[in-house]
Amino acid sequence: MDVHTSMRSLEKCPALILNADYRPLSYFPLSLWSWQDAVKAIFRESVVVISEYDRTVRSTSCELRLPSVLALKEYIPAARTPAFTRFNVFLRDRFTCQYCGRPFKAHNLTFDHVIPRSRGGRTSWDNIVAACQCCNTAKGNRMPNQCDLKPLYSPRQPTIFELQESGRKFPPNFLHESWGDFLYWDTELEE
Repeated sequence: MDVHTSMRSLEKCPALILNADYRPLSYFPLSLWSWQDAVKAIFRESVVVISEYDRTVRSTSCELRLPSVLALKEYIPAARTPAFTRFNVFLRDRFTCQYCGRPFKAHNLTFDHVIPRSRGGRTSWDNIVAACQCCNTAKGNRMPNQCDLKPLYSPRQPTIFELQESGRKFPPNFLHESWGDFLYWDTELEE
């Protein structure tokens, strides 16, 4: 295997980062570090290795198995309120157009001012919803009752917990088997 192929395959070895309470720092985006950042944290002794890949990296003086799951030694408190970002609006609305109710990929969604800015609407949690391009265009700068396009849910600021719960429903493309016990361990078990 040449050096470039080896480096590309190492890029497929991210580490899941858990807080000191063994919960992911974030579900969406999932808290992952590159293998390089994970190795640096091990040498800084700021993490505990929970699980490893069957891959090693070597230097002239040591060999190290790549970590697949790391837990921070010091607890990082979660933010009390989520950042008002386009992505968090999509996450709150579960990547679903709030007018037609169809799910979309993030790159196919826009955000819409329920009360248009031209009519005094603000760019805030309480006035922004996820919308597909078609519905956003159809609504234009009209009020919802003027065009018969009302949001499925009234927009509001979500809690961090609500965003994390929504994020858990949209796993990333890559999930290593060693992560399973830490990603869904606090979900209710089915009978």
